[in-house]
Amino acid sequence: MTINQSGWKPTAPAAKDGGAPATHTGTRALMLEEPLIFEIGDAHTTGVDFADGDVAGSRLGNLTRKDPIGLAGLSEPETVRHYTRLSRQNYAIDLGLFPLGSCTMKHNPRLNERMARLPGFADIHPLQPVDTVQGALGVINELAVWLIELTGMHGVAMSPKAGAHGELCGILCIKAALEKRGEGHRKVVLVPESAHGTNPATAAFAGFTVEDIPATPDGRVDTAALEARLGPDVAAVMITNPNTCGLFERDLKRISDAVHAAGGYVYCDGANFNAIVGKVRPGDLGVDAMHINLHKTFSTPHGGGGPGSGPVVLSEALSPFGPLPVTERYADGHITLVEEESVEDRHPDSFGRMTAFHGQMGMFTRALTYILSHGADGLKQVAEDAVLNANYILRSLEDTLDAPFAKSGPCMHEAIFSDAGLAPGFSTIDVAKALIDEGFHPMTMYFPLVVHGAMLVEPTETESKAGIDQFIGALRSVAERAKAGDESLKTAPHFAPRARLDETLAARKPVLVWKEKPLAIAAE
Repeated sequence: MTINQSGWKPTAPAAKDGGAPATHTGTRALMLEEPLIFEIGDAHTTGVDFADGDVAGSRLGNLTRKDPIGLAGLSEPETVRHYTRLSRQNYAIDLGLFPLGSCTMKHNPRLNERMARLPGFADIHPLQPVDTVQGALGVINELAVWLIELTGMHGVAMSPKAGAHGELCGILCIKAALEKRGEGHRKVVLVPESAHGTNPATAAFAGFTVEDIPATPDGRVDTAALEARLGPDVAAVMITNPNTCGLFERDLKRISDAVHAAGGYVYCDGANFNAIVGKVRPGDLGVDAMHINLHKTFSTPHGGGGPGSGPVVLSEALSPFGPLPVTERYADGHITLVEEESVEDRHPDSFGRMTAFHGQMGMFTRALTYILSHGADGLKQVAEDAVLNANYILRSLEDTLDAPFAKSGPCMHEAIFSDAGLAPGFSTIDVAKALIDEGFHPMTMYFPLVVHGAMLVEPTETESKAGIDQFIGALRSVAERAKAGDESLKTAPHFAPRARLDETLAARKPVLVWKEKPLAIAAE
């Protein structure tokens, strides 16, 4: 077997089960060993036969390729097998519990997928005449109504395509509102330590200066410190609720009142809305803008590059500044799409567009299907069950793992633990890697930063008690081994397709380009 340019060679872990012999292929039963695609084929052969074309008469003209493409030539079976084998090495929500904290990786009902694939939603084009896409616009419009109702807000921008995109939308609305009233000098955004990491990045990207607000020992915003910092230079506060410690910010209404009195706005990160949907309306807490991750709260597990969708609900004060397009439904049921600020001067203060077209149609359809199939009472139960599952994990493991906020009251959708109490030399990463051997994707590690060696676990509402009990048992077993100083944890995982990597070296010196070695020419 050839070795790629990084010097790495695929190998199977050493046998630990009674001295089982190594296999010739490196494969261990159904744990398939898969080389790089360039090690299966080479750039000098092709898996497809093409007739010689008339290059001179080609419509490509001088754009016709003159050099080899440099890709491995594989047959169709080889190509299908390669990517299918790779897919078997990927963890997915359809394989087991996905405990990533603050990510809400939950089961996606297949009904949602069926609806999103209906031709009237899946096959339309954003440039079609409005009269030919009334059904699709109806989905966007009805979903917008639901989001406004569930959050208690005044308006909603549907086009942002992800959570961070939604954050930027909200911050741009705030920026436009401040400029409209002649207060563009407000350049400071306050971000609590318990907020999501994208919040300060978004504020900085939009041209604001970010200042941290500390957390109290119980894991919530230090309200007194925040109030003391408010002043004429503060544009907004970006707060995550429930926060990344898995706790509800009980003083949010007080914070909102104080920020408004000081002339600022309140942005709420709604990525954790799954924990309070149907239970709490952010608008009632004084929030001015909040993005909602449709791909978290309303069913579709995100990851792997998408798709995502991050509509932003807006207060009455910020609604005039929201981006276009927006849908409008008339008394006769006809829906139109408002795409320009100048149309009848109805949206003169809109800051413009967030994306080329209208948003993620597939995500809109999935989310509305999820909402309608649950109903208002079902959405409330979603939050209740998510919180119940997280508290069950917290209380089941607090005797084995350090739970820094266990005395702060019930957690919300996620439970947080730390590496305090593990044997010297053992840390969170050893626990996480050993969970892979147990058949689970690791939880979120080392975040939030307010907890040293954090382990953030979110079971969501879609896991059964039996499934959660199995996860609890696995995490308890690994934690007890770490507390006892089991050295085998240092080399975990042992049963995965790959052993533990030097992650620092891999991040700082990645090998991303395949360079083919020159062919050896036999001497005549």
